[in-house]
Amino acid sequence: MIAFASSLPAMAPPPQGTQPDGRITLRTLILIRWVAVAGQMATVAFVDLVLGFPLPLGPVLAAVSASAVLNVIAMAQGGGRLRLADRDAALYLSYDMLQLTLLLYLTGGLTNPFAILLLAPMTVGAAILSRYSTVLLTGLNLLCLTALALWHFPLPWEEPVRNMAPLYAFGVWLSLSVSAVFIAGYVFRVAAEARRFADALAASQVALAREQRLSSLGALAAAAAHELGSPLGTIAVVAKELARDLPADSPYGEDVELLQSQVMRCREILADLARKPEADGGDPFERLPLTALIEAAAGPHRLGHVTLAVEPHPAGDTEEPVLRRSPEIIHGLGNFIQNAHQFARRRVTVAASWDKTAVTVTVMDDGPGFPPHLLGRIGEPYLSVRGERSGQGSHMGLGIFIAQTLLEKTGASVMYGNNKGGGARISVRWKRINIRKED
Repeated sequence: MIAFASSLPAMAPPPQGTQPDGRITLRTLILIRWVAVAGQMATVAFVDLVLGFPLPLGPVLAAVSASAVLNVIAMAQGGGRLRLADRDAALYLSYDMLQLTLLLYLTGGLTNPFAILLLAPMTVGAAILSRYSTVLLTGLNLLCLTALALWHFPLPWEEPVRNMAPLYAFGVWLSLSVSAVFIAGYVFRVAAEARRFADALAASQVALAREQRLSSLGALAAAAAHELGSPLGTIAVVAKELARDLPADSPYGEDVELLQSQVMRCREILADLARKPEADGGDPFERLPLTALIEAAAGPHRLGHVTLAVEPHPAGDTEEPVLRRSPEIIHGLGNFIQNAHQFARRRVTVAASWDKTAVTVTVMDDGPGFPPHLLGRIGEPYLSVRGERSGQGSHMGLGIFIAQTLLEKTGASVMYGNNKGGGARISVRWKRINIRKED
């Protein structure tokens, strides 16, 4: 009997990206096929030369040689590093499945102990292909298993082997078919989940990078306002002296007045830049009391028809904590407050409580709240109820995930729930020791 163990490739890590193209390179499939060809040739030699079992050598060697020729052609194209499109990768794996089916057909069909390796190309396909291609490849696998159960050459052996009992043969076919469907569904689900989280984490990194760039630009603007203040003051003094010394009928009088007005305009612009909040600029390392930090995070997201109330709830006479004005906290809290404003009817309440061991910020609104059937999944990427509530399907469902990821980066834990009187509630909690580490 022929061992096709080398046909099983190593499973790669979950690939990046949500698009169905470019998840595997041609070089990887070429390498896998060379390993399969080597294993098949070694098995043919062992069965024929060592065990002395009768084999249809001509057709078997032709099937193995076809894979070798296909690999040589693929290598000659010079596209080894090319990332295959979903359709091309499916065709490559379909060929591997059909070639293995032919070898099993020549060597006993499902009575061959290595018939289970027919699941290998399908398993790889489930990890890297789109849902549509995975379904087609699984269907092809079921067709191959059915064909091998009905038609095949006898198993190579020293003497003729009795055929399997029909019921046992049906059991083998059924077990392999059920395994094909289960493995394909399971692997596809796990791989899709990994890709989904990888994409969402990449999006959160982009959001954090944007906040950091805004902070850097704000710091630069504040520094420019400070450094340019002295030269502009000098220009203003010189322009004032020129205006005083020029005769009343001087043709340069209007030019000097224009120069003075533009200097004043520049000073106003620089003063405005220096007053920008941290979300649009400013010193990213400035430390603020907790309630002031909440106000800074909520500033860009206020809506006119919704009232925002920040309520401090200290435990006893515990001093209000001071936090670093980091982009992660600003973006995270700001995103939660923005979501609360969008769903609230009239009021958003941000409760800030603290004691000697922990600091908690709770964002509450008086809107419809989180759907009960999704409450346990809030915080997962690409999960959004805003589209079904607003009649629009364009929301990606990444806002809460990004906010949670950034806040967890600062050592916070995030919990989601609904208020007893209605409305959503999001609680962000830091341990005091984590806040000191951030500082």
